[in-house]
Amino acid sequence: MKRIFGSRVVQADQRRRRNPHRTSQKATWLSRPKDNWPPATKSGLSMTLLDSSHGCQYFTFEHSRQYQKVQFDFLDAVESLDHQNIINLVHLHPSHIDGLLQVSEICRMGDDTQTAAEFIERALFTCESCFHPRFSLTLGTCRLDYKRPENRGFFIALFRQAVFVGMKGCYRTALELCKLILSFDPDGDPLCILLMLDFYALKSEQFELLVRLHEEWENHRHLSQMPNFAYSLALAMFNQATDHAQETHSADAKLQEALLMFPGLLLPLLDKCGIAADGRVLTHSFFNSHLIEPDALKQLSALYVGRCHACWKAPEVITWLEINVQKVLDLVDLGDPRVEEYKVKRATRYNGTPRNIHRHILMSEVKEALSSLPPEVTNGVVVTWDPLPPANPIISYTRPARARQGEQDQNALSLFFRSLLPNFNPNEIVEEEEQGAGGGDLRQGVATLMDTMRDLLNNIQPAPREGDQEDVPEQEEFD
Repeated sequence: MKRIFGSRVVQADQRRRRNPHRTSQKATWLSRPKDNWPPATKSGLSMTLLDSSHGCQYFTFEHSRQYQKVQFDFLDAVESLDHQNIINLVHLHPSHIDGLLQVSEICRMGDDTQTAAEFIERALFTCESCFHPRFSLTLGTCRLDYKRPENRGFFIALFRQAVFVGMKGCYRTALELCKLILSFDPDGDPLCILLMLDFYALKSEQFELLVRLHEEWENHRHLSQMPNFAYSLALAMFNQATDHAQETHSADAKLQEALLMFPGLLLPLLDKCGIAADGRVLTHSFFNSHLIEPDALKQLSALYVGRCHACWKAPEVITWLEINVQKVLDLVDLGDPRVEEYKVKRATRYNGTPRNIHRHILMSEVKEALSSLPPEVTNGVVVTWDPLPPANPIISYTRPARARQGEQDQNALSLFFRSLLPNFNPNEIVEEEEQGAGGGDLRQGVATLMDTMRDLLNNIQPAPREGDQEDVPEQEEFD
């Protein structure tokens, strides 16, 4: 049979025989639906076209009355501090986006990346299943407003999908996902995709993309004022030149500009790469400016070093970097006017960090950048399915008033962990450590939770609704 029809045809026939009443999954771009995934046709999620102007179409996701009720139940489940309530909700409502995002993060924190990634794919599958007929992933003219809570789950799921596929080495796919997210709001960039697009472009060797993006966007987005773009653009131009056996003069100039504008990034980058700086660099005050840089600039530099240091480890790149570092020190010693000019720019342009950058750092979880976050972020309440929501949201419906339960004096760090592991109790951990338990019960609890998550993923089915037909003939789809 396999020789005649091919293994895929035979396997598909076997699946149909095992599930004679199952409806075939519609072909999707953002995920690969599995046979045990329930259809998302009755999720209660839909998409509406709001407006068309200036060559763009503005869409939004919408929640049905039933979906709104599930959303309220989800918030109740989180506030109950019992992870089983969240599991039960996702089991009954497997197309609930925030619930899928939440259990994905729980799995990721339990080091089960595979299961975490599958929950994200489930969320993307649900979103894609309800796209408006005119909503396109390829035109680049379809817009979504992050200020609308209904849209945020799609943004966040795409962001996490990009991270997951990047972890697998699928850098080109991660790059395309970044471009897709950016296309939904290129001016606002609510997840600061421009802070990681350069990384995936370098890793996938799409050097021309970085060069072209800089040429087209520099005038209105000032990409050269972002440390990551300043350094990555120079590296992309260097790689382009060496690939074609050309001179690196243009790349040299860009790297020297980056070093002059962001000198505080060099020593942390060399340290992360395991490269010892020479005596002149270590003793020169210019490259020690990171000690007195504005906090906002330190965050951006730490994010770049933590994420992109591997791109700078090649011997030929290190040699090129060292040569240009010496040239920059020569310029500094000669009194190049750009030194003072850029010093003033650093002091005036990086006085505060926008909320979307903090949101990006939290979602990226680059430890070097996380440690640089200010107290107003680290001491605040952060929920994984909607980290640092916009300060000016567009609200279409509100949660009914209800009595709040639970301790009112719990600190923000406890609330943060409870947003990931609702049964987390810091007091229990302290008691266990004092008694010599060493956190064994916590590890056992996390392991049990991971088993529950995997079982949920394998056996999840939508809750039956009144009027639903139990037996639906399968419909064949042909490309």
